[in-house]
Amino acid sequence: LQSLDVANNQLRELPAALADCPRLKEANFRGNQLRDKRLEKMVNGCQTKAILEYLRAGGRGKGKAESGREDVRKKKREKQQKKDGGDGEQDEVEEASKLLVKVLHVSENPAPLVVKVSPGVKDVRAFIVCCVLKGVNLKPGNALKRFLTMQTKLHEDICEKRTVATIATHDLQLVKAPLTYDVQPPDELKITPLGRKEIKAKDLLRQLQLEAEEQRKQKKRQNVSGLHKYLQLLDGKDSYPCLVDAEGAVISFPPITNSEKTKIRKETRDLFLEVTSDTSLQICKDVMDTLILKIAELNRSALENKEGSGSDMESDALCGAGNLNLPLVVEQVRVVDVDGNLKVLYPSKTDLATVSSLLTVIR
Repeated sequence: LQSLDVANNQLRELPAALADCPRLKEANFRGNQLRDKRLEKMVNGCQTKAILEYLRAGGRGKGKAESGREDVRKKKREKQQKKDGGDGEQDEVEEASKLLVKVLHVSENPAPLVVKVSPGVKDVRAFIVCCVLKGVNLKPGNALKRFLTMQTKLHEDICEKRTVATIATHDLQLVKAPLTYDVQPPDELKITPLGRKEIKAKDLLRQLQLEAEEQRKQKKRQNVSGLHKYLQLLDGKDSYPCLVDAEGAVISFPPITNSEKTKIRKETRDLFLEVTSDTSLQICKDVMDTLILKIAELNRSALENKEGSGSDMESDALCGAGNLNLPLVVEQVRVVDVDGNLKVLYPSKTDLATVSSLLTVIR
């Protein structure tokens, strides 16, 4: 079994035996009301591999055999902890080694950023989640390159080649607030894409489709590569989604590109992060959780290696304070409708839970 699609059925649970299918690479379980709510969350935002690993471990409702094995493992861990000098010591070490992120609440922020959503996006690309991340340092070595590579990998993996969600990262200092998440006709929407001149959206799409077709011919493939599948998401749309700044400039055209206007550079210290989707709000939140975790991981690895060599090693830094316990600061961003009513606040109390095993959040 290589591919399995049982989306939008009435499944209440997934059999653990699926984890024993070594060739299963693509699985779609979305739209089922699963009893295991954590698993339901995972099938909407995680790769097949992660879902199968969760099933292999027995999930929350473990089978008897797996439950028995887990009890044995638990006893071994407890025995080892006692041998190492106390039950709680290991837990304390693990907690201390976690990555740190501090949340700055809207109520504590003298100038919180707000994104206003126009009604038109509902039928085009309905979901958006945003936040501000402060304290990055992209100057050492190949830190900027590694940051962009990480973003590309997330687009490939958790975003499923941008088909379920798209990430956009901006230099906060170049973002002119307030922002509006809006829609514009294809022949009116203009953007200066990364590395290109200003162009109309419909012309940019045509250009990218020609490039994708040329790439397909060169590689002698029957279908356009997965990298360009997201271009089809806008097929037949009368209007395209865009994030517009206070000066009327389009700084993001999801799922296609960011703007050169807010491009991240080595000097960038503070980021404005944006995740959009036409699938679900939860997917946006899960992707944002993972993005913050990955940036924090790059920060930790840089500090542990003292940022020393300027090579493309783990020593290349994203955050450069020299204190391993110095947290990145995540500022809450409110997404509101045209009347100012709150639609989304990120991160809320329940956000960042998907990465809680690796991240300590100071709220």
